[in-house]
This record gives sequence, C-alpha cells and structure tokens, in this order.
Amino acid sequence: MNIGEAAKASGVSAKMIRYYEQIGLIPPANRRESGYRSYSTSDVHMLRFIRRGRDLGFPVAEINELLGLWRDKSRQSAEVKCIATAHMSELRKKIDSLEQIASTLESLIECCSGDQRPDCPILEDLENRAGRQGA
Repeated sequence: MNIGEAAKASGVSAKMIRYYEQIGLIPPANRRESGYRSYSTSDVHMLRFIRRGRDLGFPVAEINELLGLWRDKSRQSAEVKCIATAHMSELRKKIDSLEQIASTLESLIECCSGDQRPDCPILEDLENRAGRQGA
C-alpha cells in the first residue's frame, strides 16, 4: 500500500510516517519501481503501535525503546513495566503541576471583580511574577 493508505490504516499522518522514517523510529519503506514508498500490513501494525504509544503520551525515545522490546521476543516484561512506571511518574508530576496552576488561576479569577474598573488582580499577578523572574 502507498503512504496515504498506510496513513489511513494506521491513524498516523503521512507527514509523521516520513518523520518517523527520517529519525529512524521505523525502517525505511520499500520502494516501488516508480520510487513511491510501499508499506506492508506489518508496517501498518508497527505504525499503530507507535500511534498508541503517542496516544498514551510516551515520548518518541521511549517509544523507540518499547518498539525494541516489542520486537525482542526474549524480553522481560519487567523492562517494559519499568519504562511505563517511569512514564506514569512523569505524568503524575505534570498533573500535580497543572493542578497547582489551575488552583492559582481559580484564586486569581475569584479575586477579580470583572467590572468596569481597571484594577485587576490577574494582571497584577502576571506583572509581579514577571518582574521577579527577570530580576
């Protein structure tokens, strides 16, 4: 199948397929006599694997590791679990950070009267925090 068909079947855009090939995440596609890329069902399966990894938030480097483990039938599941556990830990840190940001923003919104006056605690906070960052 051509790159458009592989993209449709895998849920990965043609642009991303080319990118994954360029960075070595997937092997170079076979080429037809015409020079067009040709993908097999196993290529599409690998692209779906990558897509699912990206959907779960794994960075490309970790997906590359997972692909290697997926291909290695003598792998130990402990290696896969270690990668997934580390990723989950990073996600939890990001979630905690986003929750703190949301809480701060909620407090600022509550403090803002949202009326016709120019006083705004949201803008004051942005100004004050920006001044401290640059000092």
